[in-house]
Amino acid sequence: MLEKDEPGAKLQPWDWRYYSEKLRVEKYNLDDAVIRPYFALDNVLAGAFNTANKLYGIEFEETDTLPTYDKEARCFLVKENGQVFGVLYMDFFPRASKRSGAWMTEFRGQRINQKGENVIPIISVVCNFTKPDGAKPSLLNFDESETLFHEFGHALHGLLSKCHYPSLAGTNVPRDFVELPSQIMENWCRNPQVMKTYAKHYQTGEAIPDELIAKIAAAQTYGQGFINTELLAASLLDMDYHSITEKQAIDANKFEQEHLDKIGLIPEIISRYKSPYFQHIFTTGYDAGYYSYTWTAILDHDAFAAFVESGDLYNPELAKKFRHILESGNTVEPMKMYVEFRGKNPSVQPLLKDRGLL
Repeated sequence: MLEKDEPGAKLQPWDWRYYSEKLRVEKYNLDDAVIRPYFALDNVLAGAFNTANKLYGIEFEETDTLPTYDKEARCFLVKENGQVFGVLYMDFFPRASKRSGAWMTEFRGQRINQKGENVIPIISVVCNFTKPDGAKPSLLNFDESETLFHEFGHALHGLLSKCHYPSLAGTNVPRDFVELPSQIMENWCRNPQVMKTYAKHYQTGEAIPDELIAKIAAAQTYGQGFINTELLAASLLDMDYHSITEKQAIDANKFEQEHLDKIGLIPEIISRYKSPYFQHIFTTGYDAGYYSYTWTAILDHDAFAAFVESGDLYNPELAKKFRHILESGNTVEPMKMYVEFRGKNPSVQPLLKDRGLL
């Protein structure tokens, strides 16, 4: 494509995403306008709730009896065996003063109080999806659908907590483990068997066709070589910065280039972030921890593979073991819990296979 536009030109790092997207559109012909009608917000939410119900036997009952901080926020009582053990707020749409993005937060974490009583968690999932338009509901693209499942996974981590101290409860776990409960939910979101249960055309009720599921799956493996390389380059650069043991003056650009040369990165692919704006490792708590995104991807794919290998995506024995991870917070060493769940150390093979690299 570059040769067609500029004969003889050499592909530069800044060209990559532009031409990669043009090629993706040409190769997969995957139009958001075709996808969105199958991913109405309420259907995707029902899919997430149904997945949690089948795994953990919990239910979500919408209520208007509790106060909300905004008229568009929705409130759900989270129940097990008829008993409320948590409250979940869902805040889906943009509004003035609301920051962009998606996240899970808590108004109150689970804990045991001084009287020995369990204090139930009050959790919130916040997103910025397109608002309904008249009779048309909020329609998500597939990335947004995965985002909802992802943040809902964080919410489950907070809701299912069974810890004594709030500082150890729920999502208060090491940075390289906190994304496991969220990212594993994305696997159910994109699984064809599960997708058929919730991805239904908002007008006809028709389940998403197999050919569209196949297109979505194929498109997800596209460009993964580039994406994984830039992520690993950023992770290794982070480690190099935080391996410095003595105070010294550093030319960030020079330091970065020497690092990239050392690992043999090809000129067409650079680190995901240039050092002057690599905020993760200097201002947001990911110092020496940017690798956790990739490491957690290994964990979540390997964990979901256990369900696939069992022949039951909602295998009750595995669900019980994984629930123990969600309940335990930071009271047990994370890898010890994972090995108890999986029966072995995590393997990178499921991740490589899912991303089309194996």
